[in-house]
Amino acid sequence: MRRRKQRRKQKIIIASVLGVILLLAAVYLFMGYYFSSHFFFRTRINGWKVGGMDLSSAEEKVGDGVEDYLLTIFDRDGEKHHIYGADIGCSYVPDGSVEKLLKEQEPLQWLVKLYHPLKTDVPITMEYQEELISKAVSALDCFRKENITEPESAQIELGEDGYYIQPEIPGNQMIYENVLAKVQQAVSAGDASVELTDEDYVKPEYTSESREITQVMDRINSYENAEINYEIKDYEEKLDKKQIREFLLVEGFSVSLNVEKIEAYVQSLASKYNTYADVRSFKTSSGDTVEIGGGDYGWIVNKPKEAERLKADLEAGKPVSREPEYSQRPFVEGKNDIGNTYVEIDYTKQHLWYYENGQLVVESDIVTGNISRNNGSPDGVFKIVYKDSPAVLKGEDYESDVTYFMPFAYNVGIHDASWRNGKFGGEIYKSSGSHGCINAPLEVAQKIYETIKVGTPVIAFYREKVELSAENAKISNAFSYVDPEKKEAEGQPGAEGKPEAESDKQGE
Repeated sequence: MRRRKQRRKQKIIIASVLGVILLLAAVYLFMGYYFSSHFFFRTRINGWKVGGMDLSSAEEKVGDGVEDYLLTIFDRDGEKHHIYGADIGCSYVPDGSVEKLLKEQEPLQWLVKLYHPLKTDVPITMEYQEELISKAVSALDCFRKENITEPESAQIELGEDGYYIQPEIPGNQMIYENVLAKVQQAVSAGDASVELTDEDYVKPEYTSESREITQVMDRINSYENAEINYEIKDYEEKLDKKQIREFLLVEGFSVSLNVEKIEAYVQSLASKYNTYADVRSFKTSSGDTVEIGGGDYGWIVNKPKEAERLKADLEAGKPVSREPEYSQRPFVEGKNDIGNTYVEIDYTKQHLWYYENGQLVVESDIVTGNISRNNGSPDGVFKIVYKDSPAVLKGEDYESDVTYFMPFAYNVGIHDASWRNGKFGGEIYKSSGSHGCINAPLEVAQKIYETIKVGTPVIAFYREKVELSAENAKISNAFSYVDPEKKEAEGQPGAEGKPEAESDKQGE
């Protein structure tokens, strides 16, 4: 009896245990079934508690924050601009992300997930009203006219130290269409912020790095690098960057040379260095100093050729050391371009000296042009044009054979005069002078002829005031030449000084 009771008791215990097991299994399975359509307990999506909620309730919960939605727009300067969801008619539109999370649950793991709950985020995809979002973007402070700084292109400017690139001004003018598109995309995705970049701003047309700008600067630098050192004895003349800048025409993206300014510079070179017909202080063999100008001796800068050469040098863009282009050179270089080899003719004293390298070669009394017959010899600073031996001198009413002829002023020159019978000097020239030439003894003419070189300076002067009106005085640019017609028209007795031909110092 006792054993029977024990067996019954054991059966009851076993049945109870089995019942509990079956009950727990039923509960577990039921909960598994339940969580096939509901989120596990303690699940959080976007911070919201959605444990035990079905899909519809969970999506509604996740979308609860849409009414408080705020989009922060960061411009490229880091400034913040805001758009509120309430102002653009935002509403949450599930994109399937919450549903996907639910489907990915393994319902029978619900017990494990009580200790390892899911915490995740999903996109808050939203709808908005097109009209309202456009209006909201337009109303941002950054689109107000008073807050907009338009971009400015980089430019080439000329400052105290030369040309330079004035950098572009980026400004802050946004491209409305770009900003609207980014805002729409951010709102649709439920993003909390969006950053604007350079592509969302109106850009300057040209920047400091634009090819158009850099090419201009490269060309300017090339011109300025073409510094020219003029090799002029006893002088320093350099065309430097500062002067070159004055030659440049910079217009937009074009750089060219101002031809008029280049020609003006060349004219200044000629004015400074031409000695043609200059009035000079000349120390005579008698020991005194006379002022003598006129004639055709001295430096002459060839202005057209120099201007062309200068332009070519600037275009080449490299430093150059060279002489100016000359159309005439004197016998010697330097400030004293007469030097110490020359012929000196004192018409007043009727005497001639010839020096070579500072040493007297020969001196002699002479007979010069007959002033009383308007044949006064031309005065000025001249040069030996050529030498001829023998020669025939011809005029309107004469023809003379000479052995040595050395012209220096048009058809006037130094020659022997056998018809003088050895009589030279004194005042012979006043009554029985030549047609303008310098008559010298044969041995003197020979000595000069055998020694002198073509181009040697001839300094011829009067010590008293004279007026020369002969054709040879006019053509040779004599210092004392007076135009008879001009003198008569002005009713003046004439004036000593530079002839009209000398007034253009450029000698062209």
